[in-house]
Amino acid sequence: MKFAYTRLVSEDVPRLAAFYEKLLATPPVGNDDYVEFRPGGAILALVSRKACEFMHGGDWVAGSNQSAILEFQVDDVDRERDRIDVLVTHWLQQPKDMPWGNRSMLFRDPDGNTINFFRPFAANS
Repeated sequence: MKFAYTRLVSEDVPRLAAFYEKLLATPPVGNDDYVEFRPGGAILALVSRKACEFMHGGDWVAGSNQSAILEFQVDDVDRERDRIDVLVTHWLQQPKDMPWGNRSMLFRDPDGNTINFFRPFAANS
């Protein structure tokens, strides 16, 4: 088994795609109902709620994630904090050293999904 990618359901894929394009400095590939980003080989997909309901059936509740965290390893957490300050409106944790050996900061995307930018301490990298 291979973990392939993460797909987020959104009411507004173009708005969320614009955020992730700036955040990840990676262009999206797709359309208004489905896009993919491939930062560093991983895949982050965004899909519209209406496309999910059409393709898969059932009810999909966009913007309701309160338990998963998207984790991105970066070269310099503090430099990224400065770079994305104008982009992020909801900060959960400013950059700080964590007891398990990462420097980390957490924030939410426009749909409320939690994102962690982290870097292992130099001794652990």
